[in-house]
Amino acid sequence: MFDASRQDSTVSLADNGTVSEATYSLALIPGDGIGVDVVAAALVPLQAVADKHGFAVRQSTFDWSCARYLETGSMMPDDGLEQLSGHDAVLLGAVGWPAQVPDSVSLHGLLLPIRQGFDLFVNMRPHLLLPGITGPLRKSEFDILVIRENTEGEYSGAGGRVHQGTKIEVAVETAIFTRAAVERILRYGFEQARSRSGRLASVTKSNAQKHTMVFWDDVTDELAAEYPDVTVTRYHIDAIAARFVTHPETLDVVVASNLFGDILSDIGAAIQGGLGFAASANINPDGGFPSMFEPVHGSAPDIAGQGIANPIATIWSVSQMLQHLGEKAAAADLLRALGTVTATPERLTPDCGGTGTTDTVAAQVAAAL
Repeated sequence: MFDASRQDSTVSLADNGTVSEATYSLALIPGDGIGVDVVAAALVPLQAVADKHGFAVRQSTFDWSCARYLETGSMMPDDGLEQLSGHDAVLLGAVGWPAQVPDSVSLHGLLLPIRQGFDLFVNMRPHLLLPGITGPLRKSEFDILVIRENTEGEYSGAGGRVHQGTKIEVAVETAIFTRAAVERILRYGFEQARSRSGRLASVTKSNAQKHTMVFWDDVTDELAAEYPDVTVTRYHIDAIAARFVTHPETLDVVVASNLFGDILSDIGAAIQGGLGFAASANINPDGGFPSMFEPVHGSAPDIAGQGIANPIATIWSVSQMLQHLGEKAAAADLLRALGTVTATPERLTPDCGGTGTTDTVAAQVAAAL
């Protein structure tokens, strides 16, 4: 059956004009606001890097958004996950239009169902300063990888409200932590630390949350025994939030729960130059489902369509996507091209102090390839 919200096309061809042997199926969800702008821009360097490295990307575009919600009453169709399941990856722009649709509706109607439905339990967010970018800190030499548990914890959605609107109203939000989920995200963190500097920071608030966070600490200690080559440091969330600002160079791999990872990665974005650089990957390392890649800067309705949104976070997310798909050389090449462009900040978008546009920055990255 024809789906009017879906448009299929091929992004790139091999150098000989035919579809290359490696062809990836990509689901595009531009979403709302500047999500539409940055996804369109990111396809330009994606095509360039695909041409250079001899693979193709076949895209399908879905109109799932707050606009769709206002028209149909749902952010995505009931069979949305089924429609996405046949793809190799998903690229999401941004979701949200809070003036018309509450964020709780847009988040729980699209982003969380994809993360949880596809069991994308790893949310991975890199934080470092690209060449030419000056952050707000005196420190500039840091390279932090935040690994956030992505399917349960504080965002499980368990709870409710009773006596709503009265003076005796009660609201309960229950954080759910399972051994399976905590162990697998920590193990993923240990493996990442082993492949990097051998340092892992585990984040809790076990002095105040004596059940879930003490449980997280216990599982961390159990796994640490299996990774004697990894140095583990336990931090409370408030202490490590301060360390992100005062001593970011002392951190490498940081593993945290859904809520704590969300908060820390926004601090990470701030110290790396702003949300315009905040890339992320939602992945299931075990496969079986398409992983999803997205900038985490939000939809910014106030600047949508003006051509001034920073596309770097989206392009960086595309690099993460290529890495996940096994196109490691292409992923590294795209990240190198990003650094080439950011080395001249005046050519970037206004949030970086430059005079560039969303499209000109993307075109520069493509040219740098």
